[in-house]
Amino acid sequence: MKSFNGRREKVLAQIVDQLCRPESYSSVAHYHDHDVPMPSTEALTELMEILRSVIFPGYFGNSEIKPHTMHYYTGAGLDRCSIILHEQIKRGFCFACGFEQARKSTECEAQAAELTVAFLSELPEIRRLLAGDVQAAFNGDPAARDRGETIFCYPSIKALTNHRVAHSLYKLDVPLIPRIISEKAHSETGIDIHPGATIGERFFMDHGTGIVIGETCVIGNNVRIYQGVTLGAKSFPLDASGKPIKGVKRHPTVQDDVIVYSGATILGTVTIGRGAMIGGNVWLTRDVPARTRVLQGGLDTGRFENGAGI
Repeated sequence: MKSFNGRREKVLAQIVDQLCRPESYSSVAHYHDHDVPMPSTEALTELMEILRSVIFPGYFGNSEIKPHTMHYYTGAGLDRCSIILHEQIKRGFCFACGFEQARKSTECEAQAAELTVAFLSELPEIRRLLAGDVQAAFNGDPAARDRGETIFCYPSIKALTNHRVAHSLYKLDVPLIPRIISEKAHSETGIDIHPGATIGERFFMDHGTGIVIGETCVIGNNVRIYQGVTLGAKSFPLDASGKPIKGVKRHPTVQDDVIVYSGATILGTVTIGRGAMIGGNVWLTRDVPARTRVLQGGLDTGRFENGAGI
């Protein structure tokens, strides 16, 4: 046992030395100029749980709520949200200082307070949009018995709740926090929506698993997509040094009233025209006119004997 402990200590010391060499950690370590921790995924999980309970009263965490107690529960919830969000936005700014220009901690604090208020002011609109999404899920799925079932059970609504919150923060230029909120929904539902994606009203993702929606996607109103759909980029424009150029349009635009069936892949800056229907497992890298149906080729039922005709 003593020989093992001695060898273990020697090996561990060597590994520690290797891991503490600058050439080993320089590309993966994070430093900041202020004594502020990284954003907390636990705190952001709590934030989303409270926001979900505020947006959908009576379903999450406050099921005993009644109209006469609505002000109490809503006020208490938003007070807690404001504290959490202010701290996490401040941490997000301090995180970004390591990659962008350095700021004073007082600047981060003040801007975090301003953006917290700006976001909370968006909650009535976020609820209005989600109410439309709930109605679209109920109307679009004959298996849904009532709207409450879609709110409480459907991964589509959970993912869209996170997305609508994250997108609002993304539009306010809050660093990092929107992506954490989006990836939380991704890990829980299998639906991957970048917080930058613009999604219109009454959006429904049927089943949902495996859906991918890229950062610069623009989706119109009354759109329905099924499991396994990818709205992705075909290629990435590069700068003179060969690095991807950030912030340029590279994902599809899906206009109003489009249906995209399961397994379809739509790539690049294409436009799917209003009222179009994209069939299952279709691969698209071109525009589709309005009210057009795009389907796979028909099944070949020919028979061959002993290789004849192949």
